[in-house]
Amino acid sequence: MDFSANVVLENNRARLRPLEIGDYEALKAVAFEEVLWRYTLTRGDDAVSLAAYIRQALEAREQGLRYPFVIVDRKTGAVAGSTSYYNVVPADQRLSIGYTWVGTAFQRSGLNRAAKHLLLSHAFGQLGYERVELETDSRNEKSRTAMARMGATEEGTLRSHRPTQGGIRRDTVIFSIIRSEWSELRQSVFQEFEPRG
Repeated sequence: MDFSANVVLENNRARLRPLEIGDYEALKAVAFEEVLWRYTLTRGDDAVSLAAYIRQALEAREQGLRYPFVIVDRKTGAVAGSTSYYNVVPADQRLSIGYTWVGTAFQRSGLNRAAKHLLLSHAFGQLGYERVELETDSRNEKSRTAMARMGATEEGTLRSHRPTQGGIRRDTVIFSIIRSEWSELRQSVFQEFEPRG
């Protein structure tokens, strides 16, 4: 994966484009909700933490560690949140999707699933990868349910996996989707986002 490339992904519901420093104002309109950050490793629910979140994401991209995107709602044209590729391991043909959040006004609207469709399509298609991983805090039932609903397989829990907010170590639940499952998922879970042809 080329971290310097300008990757823009789009379907009938969502547009993903690279996160930029200038996205601060647009993200501010949706990020300042404490509930969005309850189970995340870092926060972005005030001016200082959101600026730090964007800066860290852009630095990680420069280092080839993470490719952060802005999620744009194609219905309204509004910036709705952010998501990223990370843990990219070309030798193993695998990567992770995460650092995902969308403002509460865009939740339960299909937008997050549309963004996942784009990231999975690009990973299995253009990048030719074999495995996509997703992880979440074991306490985050909403996220776990969403991952299972979109066809990801829960593989297990990594105990005391990494430090998170509040000085605690979280247990991380790992989900995955592999290439052999993608064709069926495109025709079922993600069908509404597939091009008609």
